[in-house]
Amino acid sequence: MRIGFLFNHDQVHQVAHSLPVALAMRRNHPAVEVVIATTNARLTAEVKRLAARIGDRVDVVELGLRSAMTRFAAKHLEAVLPVSKIAIYRDNLDFFRSLDALVVAEKTSLLLKSRYGLDDLRIIHTRHGAGDRAIGFNKASAGFDHVLVSGSKIRERLIRDAGVAPDRMSQVGYPKFDLLPERPQKLPFQDNGKPTVLYNPHPSPHLSSWFEHGRQVLEHFLKDDRYNLIFAPHVMLFHRSFVVTIDKLRIDRPGRIDRRFYDAPNIHIDLGSSASTDMTYTAAADIYLGDVSSQIYEFLHTPKPCLFLDTHGADWRGNPNYAHWQAGEVIADPTNLGAALDRAVRSHDRYRPIQRELFQRSFELTAERSADRAARAIVGVLAPAAPMPIFDPQPAIAPNVVPLRRRQGGIAA
Repeated sequence: MRIGFLFNHDQVHQVAHSLPVALAMRRNHPAVEVVIATTNARLTAEVKRLAARIGDRVDVVELGLRSAMTRFAAKHLEAVLPVSKIAIYRDNLDFFRSLDALVVAEKTSLLLKSRYGLDDLRIIHTRHGAGDRAIGFNKASAGFDHVLVSGSKIRERLIRDAGVAPDRMSQVGYPKFDLLPERPQKLPFQDNGKPTVLYNPHPSPHLSSWFEHGRQVLEHFLKDDRYNLIFAPHVMLFHRSFVVTIDKLRIDRPGRIDRRFYDAPNIHIDLGSSASTDMTYTAAADIYLGDVSSQIYEFLHTPKPCLFLDTHGADWRGNPNYAHWQAGEVIADPTNLGAALDRAVRSHDRYRPIQRELFQRSFELTAERSADRAARAIVGVLAPAAPMPIFDPQPAIAPNVVPLRRRQGGIAA
């Protein structure tokens, strides 16, 4: 059996979600041929970096654009459109035909079935992140042969909103957490002993706080240095000169960051390094400030104070797309940000139980490593003679997590 793990994106933020599964499959299922494929040098470097972090070495197949037409289109349009990300499938159909299954963290790969007719190729979705945005539960999810989910929240919404059949999902925890160090690493500028805020805005203009209020946030920390600030937005926010969103068509410019913010001793700015995607900052920060990024759930691996910016006047109460806003106070703008941060710290005991419950429903972890569970699930799906149970009957509760209150009929765990 030949299983490919594909990493196909402009940025590296999806690698940590499925690479641990590929490494676990190589380690635990030696009869399976595992092929790790990337589509650019940056992704290749990130695959090798993360593998080395856990003491592994990998060989990588780097796919490229083969036709002159797609290379020409990528050269002239890549600055505003993800040409390479889409064209890579057509130019490498022979590679994809050589696989029994393909494991991906994104949905673009469904083009192999919908456009190129590779119906015999089993495509398994690991997803990336455990956030609440509606786009994560759209109908495209039902196009996969199997979906790996991190917790019951994801499973229930995929059934309800995307129409995914329950028997086409396996609950496996969160393989990205397997990469967390035992002790979070602090950044050098945190030696000043001040509490550190992570500001983590989303790239989508119709959801993000950056375009309207982002510079006002930076100005606050420049003038009031009682807190440190890590400004680490979603890596796609500053990736191109323009941000284009497809779920609600809109285009905007992220702009530039003034030098004075970089020079401030209490501000650390990272617009797209690997540290923005491997939980370095979510682990190091003491307080979360953001809007709709799924990184809020990674931050809640240890319950800590949260604050949310509602830039767009969202009707968020009772809305599953904003469930994470229950984890802290929601403010309309950063005019009185200092006072709001102080309240977030003082009132954290009020939100701590809510944060634990949100985390538990998003990541139902067990004593078994999530990557091992995921690898076992994939092999069970592809080799039904040794299937994996869809749900572990007695999950072990992860540190800092309390059990959910059980509803009538129970919650699958």
